Amino acid sequence: MSKSVTFSKEDIEQIKARGITLEQVISQIEVFKRGFPFVRLNRPCTVGDGIFVVDGGDIERLVSLYMSEALKGRAMKFVPASGAASRMFELLVSFYNRYEEIDEDTISARAKEGDIEHIRFLEFIKGIKKFAFYNDLRAVMLRDGIQLEELIAKGNYKLVLEYILTPKGLNYANLPKGLIKFHCYGDHCRTAFEEHLVEAANYVRDKSNTARIHFTVPVEHLETIKDFLEEVRGFYEEKEGVRYEIGFSIQNPSTDTIAVDLDNRPFRDKDGRLVFRPGGHGALLENLNRLKGDIVFIKNIDNVAPDWLKPQTYLYKKVLGGYLVELQKAIFGYLERLMSGDVTDALINEMFEFARSRLCIVPPDVMEKGLREEKIRFLLSKFNRPLRVCGMVRNQGEPGGGPFWVEDENGELSLQIVESSQVDFSSSVQRSIWESSTHFNPVDIVCGVRDYMGNPFDLTRFVNPNTGFISIKSKDGVRIKALELPGLWNGSMAYWNTVFVEVPLTTFSPVKTVLDLLRREHQPEE
Repeated sequence: MSKSVTFSKEDIEQIKARGITLEQVISQIEVFKRGFPFVRLNRPCTVGDGIFVVDGGDIERLVSLYMSEALKGRAMKFVPASGAASRMFELLVSFYNRYEEIDEDTISARAKEGDIEHIRFLEFIKGIKKFAFYNDLRAVMLRDGIQLEELIAKGNYKLVLEYILTPKGLNYANLPKGLIKFHCYGDHCRTAFEEHLVEAANYVRDKSNTARIHFTVPVEHLETIKDFLEEVRGFYEEKEGVRYEIGFSIQNPSTDTIAVDLDNRPFRDKDGRLVFRPGGHGALLENLNRLKGDIVFIKNIDNVAPDWLKPQTYLYKKVLGGYLVELQKAIFGYLERLMSGDVTDALINEMFEFARSRLCIVPPDVMEKGLREEKIRFLLSKFNRPLRVCGMVRNQGEPGGGPFWVEDENGELSLQIVESSQVDFSSSVQRSIWESSTHFNPVDIVCGVRDYMGNPFDLTRFVNPNTGFISIKSKDGVRIKALELPGLWNGSMAYWNTVFVEVPLTTFSPVKTVLDLLRREHQPEE
């Protein structure tokens, strides 16, 4: 036990109540002290060097290959949906808290001076009728005898924000992002949750017309989300001709991490209790592991498009699925031969070529001259892993991670999705490699999480624990350090077999801020 940290009996009881051990907490504090090592970028993945492009002639074949497996009931969607809408409405919350009165003259004057926040706020006001939640806002204000159009016309915006953000109205600042209305369709409007239901019906349904979808949700909103989806599922089951199997899970408190102050001492709240924070989306590996799925599509809650843009999304989901199935069939066939001992030297050479050309596995130089038994052990260890096929879009300046060749401490190369927080930007070489990236990670991933015998992998065995990161947060007005676990598609999948495939930018329609909903790709078809 660290001599510099002592815990009271009450502390230890609090720790155990979360399903965490004292040793884990002490280990986390040590991580705060030493930090995480940066990844070592070797080069960005580019088309022909780590990123594959599907030729037009292969699309139909891959779609057919995937659909034959989907009809067997192998596929499902896994949607991380724990995100709060507070970030999405951060601009509006800022204005609501900053000003006693928000009038058009003040906002316009600051906007004319070039203040970017005021320019964006004006963009929101001018486009307010284009938001899918506009009619709900109008109705909830009318209920209290307030005419929304009159307030807008008079340039009186404070009350409008109050009805959007607080329990007085829509309460959007306090809801999960999945419950915000994103798109309108003549007779109805849809939340992000509903858009994922529609997607599931179109690429994970089986021959009995069952579509499986699993949401990870915040515990405080679990019942609200369950009630909402139960209320709307009948409408979409009838509309899509499908039956939904909807699952839910929450981020387990045992994956929370202790918060520390800037001197790496455990941080306590005003009541003297230890403060723990969610471990980031890397904590969801446990949720994915418990599912014991087979072919699992991962896509964020806020990356959905309206129906007029969905056909390309459906097509490329099936293409990625077919790509995974094709690779799985080859890998499983090789593993069966390796396990039976039925391998010739020619077949071993074929497997090495497959590993290099299709899985981007770079064998150590000594392996070429290694003994036959060493080659077989190497192939077994590399092939018998979870597999993921990740869609990658051309880099358009969106914030987030991307695909890179990464070099480990032994000099071995592998394909990884890397976040900026993992890169040492004080190194001009590393910065240059990062900035030369051509593609971006939209979190468009299909996973094969069963082995060649059909058994679920224990996904916790394929994590690189040294790929988390430390961020600075605020609690009760005090700056604290927070520990993020290795990200779900970063360090948590570091030792998976990884394949990157280019997909069209039209398949990526994220909503990070409320203003994103004004983009062409989130508006009705013209």
